[in-house]
Amino acid sequence: MKVLLSNDDGIAAEGLHALAAAFSVRHQVVICAPMREQSGMSHALTVHRPMEIVRRKDLERLYHAKAWALDGTPTDCVKIYLEAIAGEEQQPDIVVSGINHGANLATDVLYSGTVGAAMEGSLHEIHSLAVSLDRNSELSYEQTAELTVDYAEKLIREANEQIFFNINFPRRLRRGRAEFVFTKLGKRDYINAFTQHTDKQGRTYYTVGGDIYDTDCSEATDIYAVESGYVAELSRNKLHFLLV
Repeated sequence: MKVLLSNDDGIAAEGLHALAAAFSVRHQVVICAPMREQSGMSHALTVHRPMEIVRRKDLERLYHAKAWALDGTPTDCVKIYLEAIAGEEQQPDIVVSGINHGANLATDVLYSGTVGAAMEGSLHEIHSLAVSLDRNSELSYEQTAELTVDYAEKLIREANEQIFFNINFPRRLRRGRAEFVFTKLGKRDYINAFTQHTDKQGRTYYTVGGDIYDTDCSEATDIYAVESGYVAELSRNKLHFLLV
């Protein structure tokens, strides 16, 4: 299986390296990821600005995988690899984006660069997964990566149509094993999301943060599933329903 890995946390992120190590044991891996963190970039594409791309020989030695770092967004990384770097024979069987440092649940998926990278793979009619791990999880990135590899292999074997899933691993697995469940999007907002600052020159700045406020975390939602210890899956169809 040919696997393209990307993310929004950047080329040095622990979650990306865990995926590279796990997939490279049994599969052919290519990495194309942002040079620096690109969280919150959604499906943004860079236009009218040259993007530097650097071959990462250190990662190639570590994971026996061709690797590039791009001065662009997660979507740029996937799009440039698929359209400009890979020839027809080097197109991947699956795009895997992650492992994101923190969950991508509810309406947060609309802002997620992790999801954006996977969506770009899906737009190229390639099986695609966005993978996230909830903060302060008992699962390590290595364990999450191994579960992702097993699940990706199962999906490829059984797929009768092109797949896009947004997958979130919980803080603690229910009954100690990974139980994957299909969900719908919850609704999430943030209290006190913007903080205003004024510097000595009188210039005004805002920083984004805030406390999570869930307005729909009912039993069928991805929020409920992850909080209950399940691995939540959201399909492209449900994302499409939200976007239209």
